[in-house]
Amino acid sequence: MTDDKDVLRDVWFGRIPTCFTLYQDEITEREAEPYYLLLPRVSYLTLVTDKVKKHFQKVMRQEDISEIWFEYEGTPLKWHYPIGLLFDLLASSSALPWNITVHFKSFPEKDLLHCPSKDAIEAHFMSCMKEADALKHKSQVINEMQKKDHKQLWMGLQNDRFDQFWAINRKLMEYPAEENGFRYIPFRIYQTTTERPFIQKLFRPVAADGQPHTLGDLLKEVCPSAIAPEDGERRNQVMIHGIEPMLETPLQWLSEHLSYPDNFLHISIIPKQTE
Repeated sequence: MTDDKDVLRDVWFGRIPTCFTLYQDEITEREAEPYYLLLPRVSYLTLVTDKVKKHFQKVMRQEDISEIWFEYEGTPLKWHYPIGLLFDLLASSSALPWNITVHFKSFPEKDLLHCPSKDAIEAHFMSCMKEADALKHKSQVINEMQKKDHKQLWMGLQNDRFDQFWAINRKLMEYPAEENGFRYIPFRIYQTTTERPFIQKLFRPVAADGQPHTLGDLLKEVCPSAIAPEDGERRNQVMIHGIEPMLETPLQWLSEHLSYPDNFLHISIIPKQTE
């Protein structure tokens, strides 16, 4: 893996200033003040909002509280998507802080998975990591790790410990010297304009002629509508971690440096804001 540790650090420590407000129809005993938090882009909402939950529960009666869930401008926020992806996809053009509404009633069963405990988040996270390694190394790396290594990856994410996480994760980012990259690149492409949750296909980091595939090559093949139409300018932004990487960027480099902790590149295709 090329040594661009500053990039890994910048990705890990990316934060989104967020204002949590209790939904107006929730029953409270006194007024609920909003709660402000810097959300880590690489984490999950239900993993980093214990303080938010406690803050609002203070003004509510026990019988008025059921499972917490979050919503932005009418869209329930999927806790199993990384926070940075949710923001890029739904709110990247809005002013900061990100205004999230907190609910304790009327859980939207059709839109959201239940999150009964931190164990549910860990299970989802580890299952994504295993899927990513199946694509990259036929599962060899993750299967050779011990249980304590898997635990260290999870605890690193849960406790926001960059060095603890990357001490193990770097092994998942390596590949044999005789190969030019991973077997396949773990990626998911999201669009708000379609009902389909995301696009995911097998795609190699290197072409048959040995040339490295780029982000543009990937989009051309699996999501051509994201690239400029023949008649002129691009109508979409392609975003990872809140930035628009150049389409010429090699996919292997992106996979090593801009993947989320679950080892996937989560790519948002967002309609360009018209002036």
